[in-house]
Amino acid sequence: MTERILEIENVTAGYGQTHILNGMSFCVGQGERLAIIGRNGVGKTTTLSAIMGFARLHEGEIRFDGEPINTLPTHQRAMRGLGLVPQTRDIFPSLSVEENLISGIRGDATLDEAYELFPRLKERRRNGGGQLSGGEQQMLSIARTLLGKPRLLMLDEPLEGLAPVICDMLMEVFEKLATERNQTIILVEQHAELALKFADRAIIVDNGEIVYAAPAPDILADPHILDRHVGIGPAAN
Repeated sequence: MTERILEIENVTAGYGQTHILNGMSFCVGQGERLAIIGRNGVGKTTTLSAIMGFARLHEGEIRFDGEPINTLPTHQRAMRGLGLVPQTRDIFPSLSVEENLISGIRGDATLDEAYELFPRLKERRRNGGGQLSGGEQQMLSIARTLLGKPRLLMLDEPLEGLAPVICDMLMEVFEKLATERNQTIILVEQHAELALKFADRAIIVDNGEIVYAAPAPDILADPHILDRHVGIGPAAN
């Protein structure tokens, strides 16, 4: 593996006193594409929430660039280079597309960067966030996060509820980010086949634990792995 950018070591985390993750450990290399797959409610979103500081860490350590970030508030983790596109998208519906994007700008980022990736947002830049379709809102959420210049981009179910043509377009954007910008990406996704085709490596989560980890092509080539651990084969997605 290339130089590690993120390390999760024996992490137990959840909300309040509830434990969702139980002793989870994995790492992500610089420029790597990691897919996290599994059934609904097994801890995939909580994994990203723990990294970002939204979930409560009960045990273990999270390191970014070799430095522990356990005690850092969410905004400081973002300043260090963590970016999360949440499942809920979390755009500002009363602000225009352009105002939403401006709210995410850090450093030398420009609006043109967002519009180059998502031309549709430039067409709708004067529209309110609440006037956008679900697919356009997802584009806006992704673009705003990218304007924060994250070194690690975490995507939580970015394809959920979207038309196949929009899913394909978003996956093309993720591929472009990875190949042209060497963007490190963690992709949590129910569309297992799409996620595995995109990723270098994948982990399968069940009941807050990693039950299988392997290069993504190996998992994609053996439908019995997904059937055993997730209850689906790639063809079902």
